[in-house]
Amino acid sequence: WSSDLGWGKTRTGAECLRMQVEVLGRKRVALVAATSADARDLLVEGDAGILAVSPPWFKPKYTPSKRRLVWPNGARGTVYSADKPDRLRGPSHDFVWADELASWRNPEAWDMLLLGLRLKGKRKAQVVVTTTPKPLQHIKSLLTKPGVQITKGTTYENLPNLTERFKEEVLSAYEGTRLGRRSEERRVGK
Repeated sequence: WSSDLGWGKTRTGAECLRMQVEVLGRKRVALVAATSADARDLLVEGDAGILAVSPPWFKPKYTPSKRRLVWPNGARGTVYSADKPDRLRGPSHDFVWADELASWRNPEAWDMLLLGLRLKGKRKAQVVVTTTPKPLQHIKSLLTKPGVQITKGTTYENLPNLTERFKEEVLSAYEGTRLGRRSEERRVGK
């Protein structure tokens, strides 16, 4: 679980997924984003997506028409949109990367996703959620569940990896706003 604008959520999710497949031997994984375009443009093809973080010797082959990634070890990943929860109902997975859960328009997608998290392997099936948090009931409920581990961060912690233009234009635009105060409070540990 990770949070906040510009902190590196996508990179965190992609690296976690890569480790699960390459090191821990996950065989059937799901990549789920709020929309199909988000899944493709951010999770798979984005600057911090799975194709960008994978080393040449372990880069998956991506077939967009099938929404499929296949790694050199035979592991398969399927790309889903939370806007189409019924597509999550049948398939089975042993690992899931759920991106921007707090922005999913259809909370039923989370339930359908969990129903498919049933493959038994060497390790217990798991989910990594990368999201900017919002005070929504399903997010609050998730945070109270046993076994949930939370990693928090702020944009300020990731400044060395952000462009000067981002720092000048985006950070200055949000300073003093509710969103900016939230990031500042996390930065100073309030």
